[in-house]
Amino acid sequence: DVPMKPFDFIESAFSEGNLFCRNILDPLCSRLGESKLRREATIIELEKRGQKRVRFGNEMEKLEKAVIRNCRLLRVKADRKALEKARREKEYIELLSSRPPLIWIPLRVHAVWERMGVKLTCTILASPLPQVTWYKNGVRIDPRLAPAGKYRIQNKFGMLTLDINRCSLEDSAEYSVEVKNPYGEAYSFATVLVQKYYGKESGFDSEIYKRSLIGQEADFAFSLKPLFSREKEPFTLSCFFSSDLLQHQRDITWFRDGEFLKDSDRHQIKCLDREASLTVLCAYKEDEGFYTVRVPTLDGYNEQSAYVFVRDAAAATAGAPGSPLNVKCHDVNKDCLLLSWVAPSDSGGSPIFGYFIERSAGTDEWVPYNEMPVKTCRCPVLCLMEGKTYQFRVKAVNHSGISNPSKASDPVTMKDPNEEKRVMTIPYDDGKKITISKDELEGKIKIPLPPTNVHASEIREDYVALSWDEPDPRGKEPLSYYVEKSIAGSNSWQNVNLETAVNSPRFALFDLVKGKSYCFRVRSANKYGVSEPSLPSEPITAGTRLAPLPPPSQVLAFRDTKTSVVVHWDKLKEGQEPLGYYVYCREVGTDEWQTVNNKPVTCNKFTVPGLQPGKEYVFCVKSVNEAGVGDSSPESDPIIVRPAISRPSAPRDFALLSCGKNDMTIGWKAPKRKGGGKILGYFLDQHDAAELDWHEVNIRPMAQRVYKVTNLNEGHFYEFRACATNMAGVGKVSEPSDLFKCEEWTMPQPGPPYDVRFTEVRDANLMLHWEAPLYTGAGPVTGYYIDVCEEGSEEWKQLNKQPTASTHMRASDLEMGKCYIFRVRALNKAGIGPPSIPSDPVVVETKPGINEIELGVDKEGFLYMAFETPDMCDSSEFIWSKDYEGPPDPNRVRTEDKGNKSKLILKNASEKDLGTYSVEVTDVDDEISASHTLTQEELDNLRKISHEIRNPLIELISGWNIDVLEKGEVRLWLEVEKLSPEAELHLIFNGKELSSTPTHKINFDRANGLIELIIQDFCDDDKGTYTAQLQDGKAKNQFTLALVDDSFDKVEAEAAAKRRDWRRKQGPHFIENLQWKVTENCEVLLTCKVSITIQLLLCIITKEDKGIYKAVVSDDRGEDITELDLSKEALSAKPLKVQPTAEGIRIYSEVKYYTDYMKTTWYHKYKRLESGERLKSGSTMDQIWLHILNPMDSDKGKYTLEIFDGKDSHRLSTDLSGKAFEDAMPLAVNCHCNAVFTIFLKQTLCLTCCISGDPYPEISWFKNEKLVVFKDRYKMDVKGIVVTITIEKVCSDDTGKYSIYVKNKYGSETGQVTISVYKHGEEPIELWEK
Repeated sequence: DVPMKPFDFIESAFSEGNLFCRNILDPLCSRLGESKLRREATIIELEKRGQKRVRFGNEMEKLEKAVIRNCRLLRVKADRKALEKARREKEYIELLSSRPPLIWIPLRVHAVWERMGVKLTCTILASPLPQVTWYKNGVRIDPRLAPAGKYRIQNKFGMLTLDINRCSLEDSAEYSVEVKNPYGEAYSFATVLVQKYYGKESGFDSEIYKRSLIGQEADFAFSLKPLFSREKEPFTLSCFFSSDLLQHQRDITWFRDGEFLKDSDRHQIKCLDREASLTVLCAYKEDEGFYTVRVPTLDGYNEQSAYVFVRDAAAATAGAPGSPLNVKCHDVNKDCLLLSWVAPSDSGGSPIFGYFIERSAGTDEWVPYNEMPVKTCRCPVLCLMEGKTYQFRVKAVNHSGISNPSKASDPVTMKDPNEEKRVMTIPYDDGKKITISKDELEGKIKIPLPPTNVHASEIREDYVALSWDEPDPRGKEPLSYYVEKSIAGSNSWQNVNLETAVNSPRFALFDLVKGKSYCFRVRSANKYGVSEPSLPSEPITAGTRLAPLPPPSQVLAFRDTKTSVVVHWDKLKEGQEPLGYYVYCREVGTDEWQTVNNKPVTCNKFTVPGLQPGKEYVFCVKSVNEAGVGDSSPESDPIIVRPAISRPSAPRDFALLSCGKNDMTIGWKAPKRKGGGKILGYFLDQHDAAELDWHEVNIRPMAQRVYKVTNLNEGHFYEFRACATNMAGVGKVSEPSDLFKCEEWTMPQPGPPYDVRFTEVRDANLMLHWEAPLYTGAGPVTGYYIDVCEEGSEEWKQLNKQPTASTHMRASDLEMGKCYIFRVRALNKAGIGPPSIPSDPVVVETKPGINEIELGVDKEGFLYMAFETPDMCDSSEFIWSKDYEGPPDPNRVRTEDKGNKSKLILKNASEKDLGTYSVEVTDVDDEISASHTLTQEELDNLRKISHEIRNPLIELISGWNIDVLEKGEVRLWLEVEKLSPEAELHLIFNGKELSSTPTHKINFDRANGLIELIIQDFCDDDKGTYTAQLQDGKAKNQFTLALVDDSFDKVEAEAAAKRRDWRRKQGPHFIENLQWKVTENCEVLLTCKVSITIQLLLCIITKEDKGIYKAVVSDDRGEDITELDLSKEALSAKPLKVQPTAEGIRIYSEVKYYTDYMKTTWYHKYKRLESGERLKSGSTMDQIWLHILNPMDSDKGKYTLEIFDGKDSHRLSTDLSGKAFEDAMPLAVNCHCNAVFTIFLKQTLCLTCCISGDPYPEISWFKNEKLVVFKDRYKMDVKGIVVTITIEKVCSDDTGKYSIYVKNKYGSETGQVTISVYKHGEEPIELWEK
């Protein structure tokens, strides 16, 4: 009855003793449970009897609870300890089991039939689990890039499998698997061979026999080449076949970037017997890409690919960017959508700062959408009409202008994207359907519920796109939405679209303040009312500016073909996903970058075609994303466009050139394809027909294509084969030669010539070369015969009737465009030997791009011949020869090679250098050569040019000129071509060099080539010879002026007169000397002018008035005198004047009046003149004139007019010689025009003027001295010599003075007319006066 004390447990780790106690207590607990049941039964029984033992029951109950609690605690602690121990044991086991990968069962080789599947399997051991990568020929296999279902990769419990489905011949390769973990890596390799399967049938049932019945399948005759087109222009991609397409091959398919193309309005696909074509009627940049054509075959299909480039169309404004591309619509709703596009590759020279969007609603009218340009290549389009179909296009804009529009997007119809989800179709009764709309099941809801899940679906710098879910249930009535915004943290809400409700659960907000956070909520609305607002969105901040992606790195360029280069670059880091890349190229030495592709490429490798062979280029790449085109990558290293180096093809056409008892001399032709490099040598093998094995002849490569093989067995038959080697490696082994018998040659005729080749292939002619035979027979070779035949024919014709002694000959008079084959036979005194191996076939025509040898003289005066090759490789050399006998004499010539151009420079050109010079380019697959014959005439012309270059002369522009200045100074000057600052001048006077002094000032303007000497006091000491000696580098010249005798006296007199006149003008002097004129009242007026005009009027002129009149002006500074002699002149006639006309020279005198009783006589050098064909004389009331038509040098001299008034004779004379005659030569321009015009309002006025001149003069009309612009009412018409100006519907503003101005290089003239415009009914004053 004493209560038991419960166990005291402490929180500590259990020992082995504790575990033992646990094992003891477990059965104790079970016995206590049984005791409890018996006790309870006993208590029930005692209660029935009415006896209660309360104390005993209470104590036992406490004991039971304590035991159960202690057992539970003990079990929990034991379980915790066991778990900890298990965890430590597991970590220990994993630590012991960590190991590098091990290939337990490797891959094995497989050989399968075409179109079958193959599974590569291997088993690995590794801990932890490794990373597995599969490779094909060293290239990682990515199932995502391969055709769907092509590869399947699995890793199950250490068994790695690679399934390849429907194998083709391209799947034949070496496959490998790479297994990596932190402790190491392992590899396994296996080869898969795919063979063609022809079926098990034989005989008439075999596939081979069936194919023989069908005929030979057509194959591609030529490879597709890249094509270059331009926007909005058509292009056609055509492929040609070797034979007619069979019936099963006519199902030809075309693809662009893997996308199947169908015959449509834009694509026209044609298939003829031997040609298939794809035509794009209107090209856009979206049409750029890789085009593939597939031709079905019995084994599958053959295909070829080519890249089509689509350039930008010419911009309307110079400097405007190219058009955007790939305009696409996303997230189309009832009234809004999201528009995206790709930035153009060509920015036009200045950055693109935005885009303009245009839309069309099913018509040809395009309406602008945005007033301000969009900065990025993505933009929401709002306020569209539900149910309408739209198309969009985009224009780029920079500082120079706006681009052409892009291609229009695909048509989109505005509708609810969830409409299909709201419709349910229930099938019944064998195909019948019941369509139920969810709208019909909606309850009648008046005030709608608020939307839910308001969030930002897209955040950009310029806008935030909001999205939300429709209320559920939404009701039958159509819903619209109102958006409210609030600055985060405030309760002030502002309605954003109060004026226009939104019909879709999408909305874009623009012009949010940068840096601020906003919350948004939405209200639903129908015809019954507006809902409560939705729950606010999370705070939203406008996005940061989207920056262009960084440029790619490590741009590398590799050679591909002679017109293309492969460009490779590193992709951007993960997380920077570009839309693609643009590639640019630039020729070295220029500044302009050219766009390669106008449609972004997504890979990091691109072949750039269409480059100039032999030119040097650099490349760069730019990334493209929604922000536009990024910065340019670093330039690649410069690369010269040449074919990539590859191994050469096999040698060919073996020939036996000579044979002894135990040796043979073998020759062969070089490979057709040299692989873009120099052939370093050949390896020759021999085979005895009596043996099985081939044996090497040489271990080291031999440079020559002729080799003497020794240690042979006499009488045995041998065959030979060879292979060539270059920098890329050893090429293919040739086919075995014919069997040659080792038997000593004893024939008297010579052996065959060898190495027959051709150069300088031009239209209708070429040059043949060959090597002399090694076996000469009974005597030396005396000549050669050349045979020719057309390709495909066996009929040989002899070209030369007489044998040629040299080993070269020009074959002429060939038919252009035909293909010929040549061979050569040698001749000696015993006869003609066997022919050589025939040459390669050659088409007789000039190849495009072939240049000829250019003759010239360089800057140093050396004669040279230059040749520029269109194609060459790194090891190519220029081989010059003279008269085809070998290199020119190095003592007479030297060569300079730079890039693809070579110069042969003649050191000292003479008659010894006459002859034919030829040049060849080595190590190229196509023959490149040229020749030129230097003749005596060409040599003389070039030597003359050389002399002028080595001894240049300074060019004279204007010889010595003499000017007398105002103060009496004499200026001697001449003008030469522009000189350099280092030019020198030596001015020699009478054998002594002059220097610049105050009295003899010398000016030398080198920039303008002007030399002048200004002499202050010109006198007898300055008489003599002046010589200007000039030198500018190598150029020199001298110019002499002889200032003696009459020329000196004339200059001295003029200088003295001007000195006196200048000194006179320093004091009081006459501005105008005494002169006379007759007034209208027949009075003679004498006038002179000082500061005022002084006049003397002779009212009644008589003979007493004859004499000399003198006027004197004086003051303290001095005096001046002017005189007028009236003793000899006819007082009523003015002095003779000379006037040039269009027909000749007119000499005339103006008189007050002229009557018939007066007699006039003209004299030339005191010889009386009579009117004739060239001389016309006459008079009017106020003029007496003589007209000389077509003047000549014999018309020079003194002309005199004699007037007899009945009492006395009066003579007037003028001298028409020297400069006076030149000035009086016929005018180049003559103009006769009306003088006065009056006209009424609204009439049409025509002004006509006759002009002449050679060359035809320039014409200008003026009104009140302002240039007339001919438009609207003013029109001008020119017909021959008649010029007409027409003014329609004249008005008062047309009143004024009109003049016509005509001019050419010989002179000018002006004609004037005055126009007065009056109203109807008014009488003009001019008419009234008349």
